[in-house]
Amino acid sequence: MNLPDVGGDQGGPEQAKGTTMMNKAILLGSAGGLAVALGMLAFGFVAGNPQAAKADTVQVAQATSSTDTKISGDTKIDRKEVEGIIRDYLLKNPEVLLEVQDALEAKQKEEQRLAALGVIKNSKDEIFNSTFDGVVGNPKGKVTIVEFYDYNCGFCKRAIEDMQALTKSDPDLRFVLKEFPILSPDSQKASVVSMAFHLMHPEKYGEFHTALLGGQGRATESTAIKVALSLGADEAALREKMKDPRIAETLSRTYDLATKLSITGTPSYVVGNEVIFGALGQQVLAEKIEEAKSAL
Repeated sequence: MNLPDVGGDQGGPEQAKGTTMMNKAILLGSAGGLAVALGMLAFGFVAGNPQAAKADTVQVAQATSSTDTKISGDTKIDRKEVEGIIRDYLLKNPEVLLEVQDALEAKQKEEQRLAALGVIKNSKDEIFNSTFDGVVGNPKGKVTIVEFYDYNCGFCKRAIEDMQALTKSDPDLRFVLKEFPILSPDSQKASVVSMAFHLMHPEKYGEFHTALLGGQGRATESTAIKVALSLGADEAALREKMKDPRIAETLSRTYDLATKLSITGTPSYVVGNEVIFGALGQQVLAEKIEEAKSAL
């Protein structure tokens, strides 16, 4: 199976004078609108949504597409003058671009949150109750947290302490471990061993996970098999189970699910109806867990 093209591990104005000023004000308003649109275009690419930014820019830019632009009454202004005013406006008010960036990011985050709500609602069983996912903590806990992880993710290795502390302090917490090997072929092979071991010895999966993720060096197929054998797995049976086509199918569905949830790095978590990106620490996860409990 080919690895998906995703991210990696995760560690901001007399009559004539009045008329002239009014025309300039109208022009400045138009230029300001175009400046905002230009800002949206520039930061749209940074924020990962160039098409939307480009569309907004084109709509505003149509007003200044001709050589001469009619502003008010019989007053016309050369396009170069408009561009000069836009440049001057941006140089004098660069904070406008920051405001646009903040507004665009806030809008995209809200859209992402709403999209995730729909995915979580429609894929609840696949996210929280997949038979191929390992579970630590209380298997019948009232609140479930799901971690998307990669065995070669440095942040995931550090976050294992968060998982251990949370499950130890909260007897009602069910912690689901979802294999999401995105960093290398070695990660994928280690996950295949992990999933095969889970199918054979689900009661020992927590020990396997801790030993492999918390171990020194790189996780590979061979290191994963070594951990499995140390926990009592039969090598021939394990290698046969690794051929189970459901393992590859499950990984493929996980990649698709992560894409729908906008998850591109590890670790990432799903708690209640929220997706949490990155290793934010035990305290943040504990707060999210309490919020999920209060929503029950």
